[in-house]
Amino acid sequence: MTHRRTSRHRRTRTLTAVAIAIAGLVTPGAPGALAAAATAAPCTPGATYGPPLPAQSVSAQLIRGGFNFLEGPTWDQRTGTLLLSHMQNPSGPQGVQPSSVLRYTPPATFETFIADSGSNGLAVTPDGTRLLAATHDNRTLSSYSLADRSRATVAANYLGRAFNSPNDVTIGQDGTTYFTDPNFQRGNRADEQGGRTGVFRVRDGVVSLVDDTLRQPNGIVLSPDGRTLYVGATSSNAIMKYTVFPDGSTGNRTTFASMRTPDGATVDCAGNLYWASYDEGLVHVFSPSGARLGTVSAGRNSTNAAFGGPDGRTLFITSGIAGGGFGLYQTRLNVPGNPY
Repeated sequence: MTHRRTSRHRRTRTLTAVAIAIAGLVTPGAPGALAAAATAAPCTPGATYGPPLPAQSVSAQLIRGGFNFLEGPTWDQRTGTLLLSHMQNPSGPQGVQPSSVLRYTPPATFETFIADSGSNGLAVTPDGTRLLAATHDNRTLSSYSLADRSRATVAANYLGRAFNSPNDVTIGQDGTTYFTDPNFQRGNRADEQGGRTGVFRVRDGVVSLVDDTLRQPNGIVLSPDGRTLYVGATSSNAIMKYTVFPDGSTGNRTTFASMRTPDGATVDCAGNLYWASYDEGLVHVFSPSGARLGTVSAGRNSTNAAFGGPDGRTLFITSGIAGGGFGLYQTRLNVPGNPY
């Protein structure tokens, strides 16, 4: 999600870093109407979808501006609200960016949902009970209960070494989680990754390395069937594609597409990708084959996008100018979005 844009923005040695398992991260077959509502998805298995954009070039409308810096939008189907990170300028001797989670209730209500969340990228778990957050405040992947907002650690480190500044996160239906770790929000804290920026996986409480050769990996998203992982390499102006195997491991990396400064991303039910270009202020739309389908424009410096709304067809975009000129935008599209 975020790349360098404001003012340049207990070690444990083991063979494999073990995360703190979060009970209830995935709750298959949870009973009750609430659970059914939380897991209901706009995507219909086997459905055929038409063109995703009503025109090759679409303009999004501003919902509200005046924010310092917005990132990580994700839709909470349980409450019909959008959660997003509101980041402030770096502060303190370590140069860390404070942030909070805002909650937007359509059509016009914004409130602080989690103060001092330390978050950037966000994702709601498939069972609708927890909010996963790439948290740069303590350089971990965190989990917040959507019921009481309590925080827990999902991934503390890799091989006993602190991450740089976890940035974006995506989660599969089985709970396997992938996140990026550039150094954009590391600030003045020590580099424990030896100059490398990487992509990591968390499965059954174990943290594994996906790739540590990408220059500033940023946005990350899974295909609707969970068989493909996409990662934006911001400093290389490229989107990478990985095959995902049934056990969550990855292989066969290829270049999916080239574009300027790829930031955050989302995917629709047909597998089309929507990738924000920070420098261009555009969201580029690609088919699963990599064909360019068009663009959605918002304010300058687009950081991320997410689908939401009752039918999953509203695309929300975070975009603007850091320091008070950021806003949340929206537009209606033809194909509903994948909720995770």
